[in-house]
Amino acid sequence: MKPIHTVALIGGTGKAGKYLLKQLLLQNFRVKLLHRKPETLRLNNPLIEVIKGDARDHHAIDMLLKGCDAVLSCLSQPVGEPTIFSDAARNILQAMGKHKISRYITTAGLNVDTPTDKKSATTQFGTKWMYENFPLTTKDRQVEYELLAESDTDWTMVRLPLIEQTDRISEVNVSLTDCSGNNISATNLALFMIAQLTSEDFARQAPFIADK
Repeated sequence: MKPIHTVALIGGTGKAGKYLLKQLLLQNFRVKLLHRKPETLRLNNPLIEVIKGDARDHHAIDMLLKGCDAVLSCLSQPVGEPTIFSDAARNILQAMGKHKISRYITTAGLNVDTPTDKKSATTQFGTKWMYENFPLTTKDRQVEYELLAESDTDWTMVRLPLIEQTDRISEVNVSLTDCSGNNISATNLALFMIAQLTSEDFARQAPFIADK
C-alpha cells in the first residue's frame, strides 16, 4: 500500500471524530477537515486544513479529497435533516476515483448487514430496534454499504456498539460475524481506524469491533 501522509476527515468534530482527529495529529498526519461552519472552530494546528462544506455537496467533497492519500469518516446523521449516508458515499466514491485515492475507512452501527454475518440475538434485536425507530437512516446506512461493496474502492466499514467518549486505551475484539461487546472506547476506535490505513486485513470488509 502506498504511504499515507494526508487524510481527508469527515465528521471530525463529532463524539467519535474528535478523538480520531486527536490521534491523527498525535501521529503527525496532515488532515483536511470538512466542516459546515469552520468559523466556529477553535483549531490552531499547522497540520489541519479546514474545508467548508457539507458531505452532500460534491464540490466540497471534491475540494476536500484533492491532495489526500486516504479518506476517513465518522459521519453521523444531522438531526432533523434528510438521510445523508448514501448521498455522502456517492460523492466520496466519485471524488476518490477522480483523485486516484483507494483507501476509505468509515464507521457504521451494528444494524448494517453483510453476507458474512452470524448476528447473535442481542445484535439482531439492536438491528430490529434501529429499523423500527429510525427506518430511513437505517435503510440508508444499508444502501451506503451496498454502494461500497459494489465499488472498486479499498474500503473498510467499521461497525460499532455504543461509543464511550474516553481516552482509555485497551484491547479490542474484532469479528466479521458478530459484535462481542456493548461498548467501544472512542480512542480505541480511532487507533483501530488509523491502523487500517496501512493494513489490508479488513479491506473490502465490515468488521465489528468492541472493547474486551
